[in-house]
Amino acid sequence: MSFNATLLGLIVLVLIPIFGLVSYFLGKRKTTTPIIVGIIGGFLGLVPILGLIFIAVLALKSDLPKKAV
Repeated sequence: MSFNATLLGLIVLVLIPIFGLVSYFLGKRKTTTPIIVGIIGGFLGLVPILGLIFIAVLALKSDLPKKAV
């Protein structure tokens, strides 16, 4: 099975926003800087295995304490 550059480019183009959004929403719960986490997740979407590892590490991180209102 052969992959051409167009197919590989489309896959990466789809994965970048997906990894960025997933990282951002996880970052909202688990870090104090969700925008930076989302940007890093988007960049790591260029190499999908690194993006998956980043999301897994972020998912395993403990949540921030809830603010008392």
